[in-house]
Amino acid sequence: ECPLCLLPQPPEAFPTLASCAHRSCRACLEQYLRLAVSESRVPLSCPHCPAALLPNDVHRLLPERALRDKYEEFLLRRLLVADPGTRWCPAPDCSYAVLAHGCAECPRLTCGREGCGTEFCYHCRQPWHPDGPCVPVLPAPGLATPTAQPAQPEDSAHGEALTQAEAEDIKVCPRCSAFIMKINDGSCNRMNCTVCGCLFCWLCLREISDVHFLSPSGCTFWGKRPWSRTRRILWQLGMVLGAPMVISLVAGVAVPVITIGIPIYMGRKVLAGPGVPVILLSGCQQCLSVTSSVLLSLFVSPIITAVTVGVGVPLMLTYVYGTVVLSLCR
Repeated sequence: ECPLCLLPQPPEAFPTLASCAHRSCRACLEQYLRLAVSESRVPLSCPHCPAALLPNDVHRLLPERALRDKYEEFLLRRLLVADPGTRWCPAPDCSYAVLAHGCAECPRLTCGREGCGTEFCYHCRQPWHPDGPCVPVLPAPGLATPTAQPAQPEDSAHGEALTQAEAEDIKVCPRCSAFIMKINDGSCNRMNCTVCGCLFCWLCLREISDVHFLSPSGCTFWGKRPWSRTRRILWQLGMVLGAPMVISLVAGVAVPVITIGIPIYMGRKVLAGPGVPVILLSGCQQCLSVTSSVLLSLFVSPIITAVTVGVGVPLMLTYVYGTVVLSLCR
């Protein structure tokens, strides 16, 4: 049975993937790849796990040549966008990229596409200006950048309010400067750029790790704006003062839950396990199986509890009295 369409299929309908062991029918994989390439979600991953699909598998499963060419183009564009030495031709309707490594001292670049030949500047990425310095380019109305405020229309207050609202909804990726739109409704602020794959925070526009929203930065996983400085300081002081009580409470609850919960869970698991059906076991065999699993869990659960508490408590204390205190001192 295919896990995507839930239809029974013959074994030959399930192609193998070199990146992982998951299997889906060919029709579902082809449809998944068509949608992903059409939406420029490249590189592609397995529909069941984050493993990246190899180009050979994608070419084998994509029947349309146009989609295969588009897939190769998206792969190349993503590689070039992530390259700091690549410059894109500013001419209209020209998507040619110039590999301009080491051109900072001689910034005059020429587009190599046949029929174009546009000359532009390496630094400001605008048409070549031999008689003047680089002029910073103002962003389009309503497009916010990390270092510049959006241009405000001066005709009416309504236009100003509209531009400000659009500026809050459209920002740029901190790595590749691609414009990204998000509905400013307080939803998840963990953003992933589909062009270069950069993981960044929507509030502070910085590349982040998985612990960014747990750090004392003031950025929240949900919310429209970062916390104010006063609120952030009060929260950090509360963490420093209340950490011993909270950690003791969590440890006091976790110890009995882990110690007692694991034997109970293992006993129920063995009693209703997917192995030999319970009705085929005699009463003594069933009792012996459940008892042995519970006794083994009683021996193992204190070890798991000790490791969990022995590692988790020092980590939490280190974070509170290390990272948080340093943030308060700054």
